[in-house]
Amino acid sequence: MDRNAFVSRSLLLFALVAASFVVLGFSRLVLPYRVARLLAAPLLFAGAVLAVVLVAQALLVAVGAIELD
Repeated sequence: MDRNAFVSRSLLLFALVAASFVVLGFSRLVLPYRVARLLAAPLLFAGAVLAVVLVAQALLVAVGAIELD
């Protein structure tokens, strides 16, 4: 596993979660709360999936199943 790719994915995770909160906040200004949640949900879901993938990769590196380059 490439260390730079892992860091890039971690930054992408942070950006997805931050974008989700920004979309939720700004869309609540003009739309009902339920619609705002529906707009922000895909970003938050993508961030959650990416977080699970990153934790799994980190666990595999910690166990020694894959090597960190």
